[in-house]
Amino acid sequence: MCPLLLAAATVAAPRTPLRLLCAGLAAAMSTARPLKSVDYEVFGRVQGVCFRMYTEDEARKIGVVGWVKNTSKGSVTGQVQGPEEKVNSMKSWLSKVGSPSSRIDRTNFSNEKTISKLDYTNFSIRY
Repeated sequence: MCPLLLAAATVAAPRTPLRLLCAGLAAAMSTARPLKSVDYEVFGRVQGVCFRMYTEDEARKIGVVGWVKNTSKGSVTGQVQGPEEKVNSMKSWLSKVGSPSSRIDRTNFSNEKTISKLDYTNFSIRY
C-alpha cells in the first residue's frame, strides 16, 4: 500500500501497522491547505500615507506573497497569494486596518481563485 514508506515506517514506528501509517499520511495529504490568489484595489486616502510600505510589512508578517502599487487614480492595487486563511487575514487588513495615517473607504476584491502553486516568492512594492 505505501511501499515508499516501508523503511521509514519500520524505523519510526516499528510496532505501528503500516496500514495505519499510510492512512495517516493520506489524511494529512488530503487536508493540505489550498492556496488562494486574489486581486485587490483599496480606495480612500491610501497614497502619500505609507500604505504600500505597511502593506508589504503586514504581508510578510502574515506570510503571503504578491505585490502592491499605487494607481494613477489615487487608489492602491495589488495581488495576494498564499494559504486561504492567511489570504483572508490579509484581506481583512486591507479592508479595515491599512497604514496608521490612511483612511480606507472601500476595498474591492476580484479574481479570487484556488491555485496549485504560488506565482511569487515574496511580497514587493511595484512602481
